[in-house]
Amino acid sequence: MALLEVRDLSVVFSRKGQSPFSAVDGVSFSVQPGQTVGLVGESGCGKSVTSLAIMGLLPRRSARVGGSVAFEGTELFSLSDKEMRDRRGKDLGMVFQDPLSSLNPVVPIGLQVTEVLERHRGMARKQARAEATELLNKVGIPDPTRRLSEYPHQLSGGMRQRALIAIALACRPRLLIADEPTTALDVTIQAQILSLLKELVAGTETALIMITHDLGVVAGLCDEVNVLYGGRIVERAERHELFAAPRHPYTHGLLDSIPRLDAARGEKLSPIRGSVADNIPWDGGCAFAPRCPNALRTCVEVTPELEWHEGRLLRCHNPVQPAALGVGSKEAR
Repeated sequence: MALLEVRDLSVVFSRKGQSPFSAVDGVSFSVQPGQTVGLVGESGCGKSVTSLAIMGLLPRRSARVGGSVAFEGTELFSLSDKEMRDRRGKDLGMVFQDPLSSLNPVVPIGLQVTEVLERHRGMARKQARAEATELLNKVGIPDPTRRLSEYPHQLSGGMRQRALIAIALACRPRLLIADEPTTALDVTIQAQILSLLKELVAGTETALIMITHDLGVVAGLCDEVNVLYGGRIVERAERHELFAAPRHPYTHGLLDSIPRLDAARGEKLSPIRGSVADNIPWDGGCAFAPRCPNALRTCVEVTPELEWHEGRLLRCHNPVQPAALGVGSKEAR
């Protein structure tokens, strides 16, 4: 049995006086124990909304959530608010995108860690504080005893992110969701955070969902990659296969737009034309068609289905052919 099974997940936001907006449209994927699964795409493709829906953190007044999310066979959408609060932190952990806004600015770091331990593991205050010190030390925060009494604004960006990871791991959850944990961090700190996440899930049954727009993060961390566009998965493949031969034009464009150390001097990047807003509804064709260099007439008339294609799932009428995969073959090397 999969640890997490997401089936036909949909999220529609509605606001008075405005047309409903579909942020996630029929997303399905599964996560096995100990597996690292990536959700990749540009901003606005539905990655973070997917994670918030799984955690039950979307506002009920404006968000209509459909589909199924099962954790170890238990349907999370059928749980009461109290039952879901018991699951969060204990079974499901999450590292949010912006640590400065995710941490409470008027509460010391130590109290933010110990309250999780007291709430979910039933520890006494003294025991929880000792465990919190060990957690901060484990995630690489120097002088953890002193840091327990400090506030978020007194920590650097990398240390705040490490504190968030410590809070997420405090109850040893079986599934950890990391929502762009390296955003706004310098390259050195990014590498440290990714190395830390890799070490924490290695050798355990903890599964990780890595949400990112950085394909470099995916290359070094994920086992399986789901590429999202317009709220739907357009390609799913094992990491090495995806980088060796990206078949969807969107995936190929993402890889082609990455600066390369082995590129010739003066060689220009090949960005994806247009923006995420340049799309068409999925029920009228392929949402990526207005930006796609491989678009055919059928792409704006017939909605492509997510189907198995040469060992991967692909949603495309005219995928990139192997002969055109110059970038992909370089990535593989």
